[in-house]
Amino acid sequence: MVNTIKLYKPLLRAAMKLAGVTPQKIEIEPGTIMNFWAPTRPRNNNKNAVVFLHGFVGDGMLTWQFQALALARKYDVYVPDLLFFGGSTTSNSRRTVDFHTECLAKGLAALGLRRCTVVGFSYGGTMAFKLAESWPELVESVVATCSVPALTESMSKECLGKMGFPTWSEFLLPNSANCVKKMFEVGSYELPRIPIRVFKDGLEVMFDHRKERAELLEAMVIPDKDFTLPEYSQRVHLVWGEDDKILSVGLAKELKEKLGNKATLECIEKAGHIALLERPFVYNRCLKRILASIYDEKSPRV
Repeated sequence: MVNTIKLYKPLLRAAMKLAGVTPQKIEIEPGTIMNFWAPTRPRNNNKNAVVFLHGFVGDGMLTWQFQALALARKYDVYVPDLLFFGGSTTSNSRRTVDFHTECLAKGLAALGLRRCTVVGFSYGGTMAFKLAESWPELVESVVATCSVPALTESMSKECLGKMGFPTWSEFLLPNSANCVKKMFEVGSYELPRIPIRVFKDGLEVMFDHRKERAELLEAMVIPDKDFTLPEYSQRVHLVWGEDDKILSVGLAKELKEKLGNKATLECIEKAGHIALLERPFVYNRCLKRILASIYDEKSPRV
C-alpha cells in the first residue's frame, strides 16, 4: 500500500516550485549539510524576507506549507530543515541550540540573506529567539508560535507532568501509530477523525534519526540557574493557541509580561499547540497583520 505522506510530498514540492521556492543544499562546514527551501531566483531586494523554523515533528515544508505558499508572492520565503530533519544532517557531535543557530546563520548568509523576520514554531521558536539574541544584525523581528526562549528544567518538569509523559523523547519520538495519534491529540484543540493508517504512514517517514533527535531533546532542557531572559533589541510577537496543552497560554502571558513593551501576544481560539496547522487561515491572517506592522511596504529592507 502506498504511503500517503510519501505520495503527498512530491505534490507539495511541485506547488512550492510554482510559487518560486525550491530546495537548496548548503554545506555549512565539512560534515554538516542543511537543506533550505529558498527563492528560486537570486535574492530580491524589493521583497522583505521571512524565515520559517519548524517544530520537532515534521520537516520545514510539511510544517509551514500553508504559510509559505500564502506568503511567497509578497515576501522572499526561506524554510530550512533543521538538523536531523528533512535533508539536513551533521557529523558534528554538538546538539546544542547554540550550534544549531550558528549553522542556521551561516546557511542564511550563504544564501545572501542579510536581514529577515524569523517565524518559529515550538522547537523552532527557541531557535528564533537564540538567532535574535546572537545575530541581532540578521533578525529584524521574531514571531514565536507556542514557543519559549529556553526550556528550563522546572518548566520541562511541569509541562511533562501535565501531559503525563516521563520524558520529551517518549512524547515526541513515538514508536507506534497509536502513540503518533496520542501525540497529535495532545497537540491539538480537537483532533479530527483521521484513519489510523495515516498515523502509521507518518511513523514510517517522519521519525528517522531517532538517536540524534533524542540527543537534541536532552540538550534542549537546561538548568534553571543557566538561563536569564535576554534583553532583545527586536520586537517579539507571540502567537499562541488558546488551548495549548504543551506550553500553556499562561506561559505566554508570563513571557509577554517579562518582555515588556517590546512584545505583543495574540491568541487563536479553538486551537492547541499546532495552531498553524489546525487553523491555518486564521493563523495566516494573524501573521500577515504582524508582518505588515513590522515592515513599511514603501521602504523594503535589504
